[in-house]
Amino acid sequence: MRHFLSIADHSPAELEALLRLAVELKRERQAGGNQPRLAGKVLAMVFQKPSLRTRVSFDMAMRHLGGDALYLSPDEIGLGKRESIADVSRVLSGYVDAIMARVFSHAHILELARYAGVPVINGLSDFSHPCQAMADILTVQERFGDLRGRSLTFIGDGNNVAVSLLFACSRLGMHFTLASPEGYDLPEQVVSVAKQFAAESGAHLRFVRDPHEAVRGAHVLYTDTWTSMGQEAETEKRRKVFPPYQVNAQLVSEAQPDAIVMHCLPAHRGEEITDEVADGPHSVIFPQAENRMHAQKAILATLLG
Repeated sequence: MRHFLSIADHSPAELEALLRLAVELKRERQAGGNQPRLAGKVLAMVFQKPSLRTRVSFDMAMRHLGGDALYLSPDEIGLGKRESIADVSRVLSGYVDAIMARVFSHAHILELARYAGVPVINGLSDFSHPCQAMADILTVQERFGDLRGRSLTFIGDGNNVAVSLLFACSRLGMHFTLASPEGYDLPEQVVSVAKQFAAESGAHLRFVRDPHEAVRGAHVLYTDTWTSMGQEAETEKRRKVFPPYQVNAQLVSEAQPDAIVMHCLPAHRGEEITDEVADGPHSVIFPQAENRMHAQKAILATLLG
């Protein structure tokens, strides 16, 4: 494993190995602390977008493993503006042991990786959010054990998080359903790739309009903000389209009795999810957020160990 750019780049065996390591590192931390596997290693964290979870979880992951993290704000680099992406990548490769980038365009992640002499991790792009998906699958595994045959329903926009979850589910034998309004579907190319993965893993994929149909039999209900960063001009339009896709108590009651509710955060409470659900007995939103750190430790340890 050279980089971590998209779930689709990695085999089921590689993803399962990352999950096993994440579990091991989480238990080790809870038992008193992680071994300094990454002593002397430094991660450069390049940001084009603001962040809470991505910045803190990667920073703490490196600290727990004995390494260090260097935060580079949007104003400090101006990725692709003040200096070309290729030049930034080559310069950073001479200073640090790995690069994590949280960007608007997925093309920027691919270009960083193309010119880097060190591993590059996709901390988020407009195409995918693979670190989030690994944390999500780790959370599902903690709750239900075996992933195969479990059913995850994503309700809302076919966005970057949905892309990574679709790839993860189809790779690992989990059934995946997307309930989205017309015009907010997953890209056809993404669905085509996922169908190939599903044919190998036995996962079932469904794409529907009706959220009530989508949640029947679901073990996991997943939602995300209706308007992602970079889509602010569409906010009012989306607020008119998405209210039928709100995850509320009624919708949760139509899923499996032991279903869990997930959200990658930040949440717009009262829009895509109600307070009653976000803070209710089915919610695993905050353990899910913590698992970003543990999943990313596994990725970092695999790339740099």
